Amino acid sequence: MGFFSFFSKEKKETLDKGLSKTKESVFGKIARAIAGKSKVDDEVLDNLEEVLITSDVGVETTLKIIERIEKRAADEKYMNAKELNVILRDEIAALLTENNSDDVDDFETPVTKKPYVVMVVGVNGVGKTTTTINLAASLATLEKKVLVVDADPQANASSGLGVDIKQSECTIYECIIDRANVQDAIHDTEIDSLKVISSHINLVGAEIEMLNLPNREKILKEVLTPLKKEYDYILIDCSPSLGLITINALTAADSVIIPVQAEYFALEGISKLLNTIKIIKSKLNPALEIEGFLLTMYDSRLRQANQIYDEVKRHFQELVFNTVIQRNVKLSEAPSYGVPTILYDADSTGAKNHLALAKEIINRNK
Repeated sequence: MGFFSFFSKEKKETLDKGLSKTKESVFGKIARAIAGKSKVDDEVLDNLEEVLITSDVGVETTLKIIERIEKRAADEKYMNAKELNVILRDEIAALLTENNSDDVDDFETPVTKKPYVVMVVGVNGVGKTTTTINLAASLATLEKKVLVVDADPQANASSGLGVDIKQSECTIYECIIDRANVQDAIHDTEIDSLKVISSHINLVGAEIEMLNLPNREKILKEVLTPLKKEYDYILIDCSPSLGLITINALTAADSVIIPVQAEYFALEGISKLLNTIKIIKSKLNPALEIEGFLLTMYDSRLRQANQIYDEVKRHFQELVFNTVIQRNVKLSEAPSYGVPTILYDADSTGAKNHLALAKEIINRNK
């Protein structure tokens, strides 16, 4: 079955209906923000920007919408509030729907096999690093040998597992650029069967240095291949940007976990992300598969969160993990102590959720 056959016409209409509800809420706020205005001025744009950001549209999308409206306003300087509202609705609706992609229907999900290398991939702010750290710790607690590869220049996965970045003489950067011995970059953690390859801020410049290297998209795969026989799971944490490092990670991965934040606008980036995975699969890594969609930052008290879960489950069916990661303060506190949540507070909701996720992944790949 084609992966995107899950996107039937009826299901697309259901998703669009859910998105339209949130858009209408945004438009209602905009109408109040521009009430009484006869032209687009700085005050209108400031009000609009605040409305969009507080409506969870996202900063990047907000700036694009503002830019479009400014361009339209340059041609239509004088208008009443009703006409202005129509322009705002047209521009926002166009931008929020232009990323819909119908050219990915031929994407096929490979036959399931046990993944060795798993990448946690997604847009910024969905809990990728938190998921990587706590899933790795939970798998290790369940007696699996686990390696975390921190391929994000911010090195949050490294510090979140207790690695002192300043004291790391060999990191993933040296392994990629200088072809250093990868064993020298592996650090112990407080869990015996959990190791981590640390990152460094120097990784920011690695992509430029990699441009002239042969097989530049497959360097990380070459680094990790000898380690597969030593670990049950290798989890890769990357930055949200689609640069050479992220492409390397997708090329090295056997499967990807896609965290989805429990809000409607978080669904927007899924089609673009899946299209990226399709491209990597067709050009660089034919064996790449979807391990599953993981709902994060879930609050069962919010009706919207429950609607999102139902929509994601309806669209992607068995590819959605039964486990959801609930909002939990312990998940944000634990990294400051350099330990995963299961060591910080094993009875916390966050620790229990990730332990359940680990068990689900193990059961899926028996």
